[in-house]
Amino acid sequence: MRAAEYWFESHDGLRLFSRVYAGPAAAAPVVLCLHGLMRNGRDFARLAAQLCMRYRVIVPDVRGRGFSARDTNFRNYQIPVYLQDLTTLLTHLGAPRVAIVGTSMGGLMAMVLAATAPQWVTAIVLNDVGPEVDPVGLERIRRYAGKAAPVRNWAEAIAQLRATYGVAWPDLSDERWAELVGLSYRENAQGVPEVDADPAIGELLRTTSAATPDLWPLWGALARVPMLAIRGALSDVLSAATLERMRRGRPDLKTLTVANRGHPPLLDEPECIAAIEEFLASSAAGE
Repeated sequence: MRAAEYWFESHDGLRLFSRVYAGPAAAAPVVLCLHGLMRNGRDFARLAAQLCMRYRVIVPDVRGRGFSARDTNFRNYQIPVYLQDLTTLLTHLGAPRVAIVGTSMGGLMAMVLAATAPQWVTAIVLNDVGPEVDPVGLERIRRYAGKAAPVRNWAEAIAQLRATYGVAWPDLSDERWAELVGLSYRENAQGVPEVDADPAIGELLRTTSAATPDLWPLWGALARVPMLAIRGALSDVLSAATLERMRRGRPDLKTLTVANRGHPPLLDEPECIAAIEEFLASSAAGE
């Protein structure tokens, strides 16, 4: 099913973009897919194509990424502002209750929204993120976020992407890397590929802790929200110890560890799709 393009204006005047998959019926439950820090909504193309057979699927490009406008004030690249954008989008689309699939930063956004405005959220899938970010992974992300060297062509873009994510995705084919680079880069006016995210996003990450808040104080408030936590077995962002602490805090937490994946799983892995579909179906049945 082809996604419709949806544009809207943020509270502070930015033109923001989302893809909307209509789903099988107007009254279908809604799934909101939220991408990671330097990523964009195209990451969910394969998953959304699967989910839209049963759900209405909304996939925004968070401000500063993808087709959404870049913000001239990099200090707006933080979760409270993103959530203002999201609630504006969901209000415009008439989607007052959503299940959220959140990768990395998107998972942090999901947890904050569910804890502070629980009326919006029916269920959460956390993709390789939890209430705390492992310092090892955080330092790695700080080193590369917004610092990608310019490339001259698509071959160099593929090489750069592999250098950034090769450890996290060790078993991908050359064809899959070529596909992923199209999700991660976009040609500029001169026809040269560039990372499809504002380089200034990394500045906030390096100058404040606001981009990676400690969410353990909110964890108890999430007890009522059905949740599936997916972890890459090689992850340096969601540690095995953090996942175990999450389990201890709520024995009903569903979990999946994905072999041969670091941060983050791509969510097109068969075991991920199966686990997400089963979880969303059971969560919708419990509504």
